[in-house]
Amino acid sequence: MATRSHEEYSPDSRNRPTLNLTKGTRCKSCKKLTYGKLSRNGRNNAGIITSRHRGGAHKRLYREIDFRRNKFDVAGRIGSVEYDPNRNASICLVNYADGERKYILHARGIKVGDVVTSSLYASISVGNTLPLTKMPLGTTIHNIELKSGRGGQLVRAAGAVAKIVAKEGRLATLRLPSSEIRLVPQDCLASVGRVGNIDINSKALKKAGSKRWLGKRPKVRGSAMNPVDHPHGGGEGRTSIGRKKPVTPWGHVALGKRSRRNKCSNPLILRRRRGI
Repeated sequence: MATRSHEEYSPDSRNRPTLNLTKGTRCKSCKKLTYGKLSRNGRNNAGIITSRHRGGAHKRLYREIDFRRNKFDVAGRIGSVEYDPNRNASICLVNYADGERKYILHARGIKVGDVVTSSLYASISVGNTLPLTKMPLGTTIHNIELKSGRGGQLVRAAGAVAKIVAKEGRLATLRLPSSEIRLVPQDCLASVGRVGNIDINSKALKKAGSKRWLGKRPKVRGSAMNPVDHPHGGGEGRTSIGRKKPVTPWGHVALGKRSRRNKCSNPLILRRRRGI
């Protein structure tokens, strides 16, 4: 999906690249597959802020995405390629032969009118879903399950792609976009191809209001605060933080400390991602 430039009718539109949606994109979403999304603004059930710098996003409708792809042996035709405000990847509306309609992630190369299927014996073509046992080595995949029947949990962002490196026993070895090498059960489903909208990094915000539309509030550096507000604060003029490592406002080590606590899946990770 290429980018296009705006007319210069305001300072923020000058030289601002925007994603150029493909032909066949619908203006309105499927009403039966959408519902209102309540914004939590980073607060818990007691109304206390647990994640700072969130809130004030544009009002959105949530599109129900079929990550399970468990409608087997029923052909579906791509009816439209649509924009989804809840993710950086585009989505496709699939019209199945039995009359049902579902949203799926848009794989790169899929166009309106193409046919996709989920089957144990589906062909290795872009958009089809089948178990890892039926895929040859070197196949590029996305929307990968970690447990059979749970639905795709890995490789769902725009432009993301994983690769099947090896198979042994009941497990398949995958190389993930983060360069992590991980074991996944071979009976798990995955979709063939790469997630579309690979030019998402070319999109520029150009003004502060664009970030507010995304629900991201302003951030203030700790070194610009007073000592009562942040451990980095205080001092005359521009000074260093006065510590060996940067810390959070509550004194915990930040930027580099490992935070992974999932011991159950540690044996399945053969090589950690970069920076870990």
